[in-house]
This record gives sequence, C-alpha cells and structure tokens, in this order.
Amino acid sequence: MANNNFIQLSALAHAVEAVVRNAFGTATYWVIADVTSHTFKAATNYHYFELVEKEEGGQHVVTKFAARAWGAGSRAIESFEQATGQRFTNNIHVLVQVSVAYHPQFGLQLQLHAIEASYTLGRIAQQRQQTLARLVAENTDIHLLGDAYRTPNKSRPLPPVLQRLAVISSKASAGLNDFKHTLDGNAWGYRFSCQEYFTEVQGEANAMSLRQLLIDIYQSGKAYDAVVMIRGGGAQTDFLLFDNYLVAQAIARFPIPIITGIGHQHNTSIADMMAHTQTKTPTEAAAFIIAHNRAFEEQLLHFQQSILVRSQQLFVSQQQSLSALRHKIVQDSRALLHEQGAALQQHRELTVTYVRELLFGYRATLLSMAGRVSTRPALILQHRASALKNTCTQVRAYQAAYLKNRQGELAHYKAVIHLLSPAATLRRGFALVKKDAQVLSNAGSLQAGDHISIILADAALQATITQKDYYDGTTFKL
Repeated sequence: MANNNFIQLSALAHAVEAVVRNAFGTATYWVIADVTSHTFKAATNYHYFELVEKEEGGQHVVTKFAARAWGAGSRAIESFEQATGQRFTNNIHVLVQVSVAYHPQFGLQLQLHAIEASYTLGRIAQQRQQTLARLVAENTDIHLLGDAYRTPNKSRPLPPVLQRLAVISSKASAGLNDFKHTLDGNAWGYRFSCQEYFTEVQGEANAMSLRQLLIDIYQSGKAYDAVVMIRGGGAQTDFLLFDNYLVAQAIARFPIPIITGIGHQHNTSIADMMAHTQTKTPTEAAAFIIAHNRAFEEQLLHFQQSILVRSQQLFVSQQQSLSALRHKIVQDSRALLHEQGAALQQHRELTVTYVRELLFGYRATLLSMAGRVSTRPALILQHRASALKNTCTQVRAYQAAYLKNRQGELAHYKAVIHLLSPAATLRRGFALVKKDAQVLSNAGSLQAGDHISIILADAALQATITQKDYYDGTTFKL
C-alpha cells in the first residue's frame, strides 16, 4: 500500500467534525425520546445519558443517541426537576431541545439545551386518564360517581378496631419508620400487630411485584383488619407504580380494606382512588388508624356514660314510683282493714244471733227427744237383750265349725312338712353333698381333687372328686 493511500484517524475525525458542523451548524431540534443510561457527575455538574426511541407499544429500540448536558443544559434540567418534582433519570419520557455535535474524542453526541416540563406532566396526566377510563370500562364493579370512584374495596366496612395490619413498604423506607413510630407513640396506649411485606414501591417496572404481594397477603390466610400501603416522598414519576392499571385493579377488588399513605402531598394516585381510605403520608395513615380506634373507644365511653346516666335516671324514677306505691299500699291497707273490720263486726253480730237461734232450736229438739226416751226405755232394753241372745247363740255355733276347719288345715300342713323334711328326702334315695361343712345346692364351686362329704339316709361318705361332668338335669323332670 502506498504511503499516500491512508490518513490519520484524527484527520478522519476532524473531517467528520467539519461535515457535521457544516451540515448542522448551531441548529437545534425539539425531539421526543426516553432517557436511559443516565449518570450525573456532581463535581462538574455534567449529565451523561442516552436518548432512545422505542417502537410503538413495545420495548424494541429503534434509534439511540449518546447525549450530554452541561452549563445551560444542566440548569435546564434543574428547572425541570423543580417544576415537575421529578428527577431527571432513566425511563422518563421527555421533550428536549438538542443540537448535533461531533467530537473527535467523544464521537457523535446530542447536546441538551432545554427540556419541556409540561410535556412530561401532560403525558403522565394523559396516561392516568386512559388508565382510569380502562378501569371503569373493563371492570363492572368499578364505577365513576361524580368526581369519585366506587370500588369493592371502598364498600368493605372497616372493623371497629384496626389492630392486625399488613404493611406494604420498602425495607429502606423512612416512611415505614415514621408509620411505626406514630403507632407505637400513640397517646392512648393502643397496641398493634404489624406484619411487614417488603417490595420496591417506586418505578412502574415494579408493578407486578406489588400486585403479587397483594396476592401473597390474601393467600396467607391471616385475618388482617386492614392493609396499609406506604412509602416516603419522591418525584411524581416515582409514583407511576401507583398509577399502573394492574395494581389499581388489584387494590379496587382486594377483599381487605386498604389504607394508602404513599407520601405525596400535592397529587392523588390512581391507587389512592381505588383504595378504601387515602391519606397523604405514612404518618397520616398511622394517625388515621389511631383516630379510628379512638373513635370506637369514645363511642364505648359515650355508651358507658349514657348507660350510667340512664341508670341513675331510671333508679330515681323507680325509687319515686316505689315510694308512691308504698304510700298507696299503706292507704289501701288501712282502708281495707277498716272495711274488713266493719264487715267482721257485722258477721260477729250475725253469728251470735244465728247461734242463739240454733241453740234454742236444738234445745227444743233435745227436750222433745228426752221426753220420748223417758217413756220408752223398757221396750228398747227388751229388744236389745233379745238381739244379744241371738248373737251369742250364733257365735257358739260358728266357733265349733271354725275350730274344726282350722284343725284339718293344720294336719295337712304337718303332713306336707314331714314329707319335705331332709330325713324323708334321704329315705327316698336322695343324698346331701357338703364341702367344708356347707351343704351345696350346685357344683359351681367344685373342682377335680376337692374333698366332699356325701350324706345318705343311714351313712356319711367321704369322697374325693376325680372328674367333673356337666349335667342338664333332664332325668328327674316330671
């Protein structure tokens, strides 16, 4: 190769630089792009990043340029962050003013001169409205009523006391510490059981992790009173996670009341709109829970006071009624005693009169009977003597027959007793069996080898059992 057929790389770079300068000069362009690979050098106030364009509805990168900002560009970024509350960082969609430059050492780059804050905010707002419209359109249980949204989660009643809490937060969240500190330091000494579920709570890329965490809470089977979703403050686009459709849908349908305190004083996320109760910060979420429990306690105290007052009023009322009743009983008793005393006096007088009349009547009857008795005693005595004589005759006749019958019965019983006596039984061929001087009626206690006595009519035999056979007793059945 001839020496004049090559040039230095720097010469080529300078040639490219001249072409780019001649082609673009100081012209600037407003472009829409996503920010990636961002780094910031605080010492030099330089921003290094890439501007990329992705295909519509996908993540495939169509175009990518290296870019940087310094000087006026860095100040434009600072103004953007102050206006939006959003850090200039990766994965934000921006409208920026840039110029094209080529540097032999750093290559082709875009230099940022200005950034339109309203574009980023408007795009976020547009995405929010689209998400809200989709939630209403695709979910029959989510409704827009005026300016508010009605969801199943909002319709679930809060328990009277919130004590068992599932808390969703990031591990390093200062908001979590504020939340727990506020709960623990409540002035009424309430105690809470907080089960922590950790995940990243910023950046839309973590939406599925947050949704899965809600599923984990539901599938844990624990009887939580409420789920508290908290995080510290941050930029508006840090809250895109809480504007995600799937997260909002899961919150709206969650079967346990959800309280949000995601740390943004100026804006309301879609998650806030779908949840049961929205608070601005973790501290306010804790304060709401404490106030809710305090309201229940105050209600109980009010009921207690009402019961006490009502009891006192009822006691006084019943005491007055009892005093009036006692007075009435005394008066009525006196009146009744007076009335019954008068009636008793009247009955006494009537009784005395009636008794006198009755006595006079019986007296006359007795005098009449006395006259009759005195005229007929002999006849009565004669009749009674005759009756007595007949009775004596009958008694003597019955006595002889009765004694004869009884003697016959006695002879019969003597014969039966003699027939059934042990001696007569033995003479008929039966025997008595004794063991240890006890007469046996059955062989249940006898075993082979036992010594027994057999008593016959004329002898007593001593025997030893060599064999025991069971007998059904059919031989002597009649």
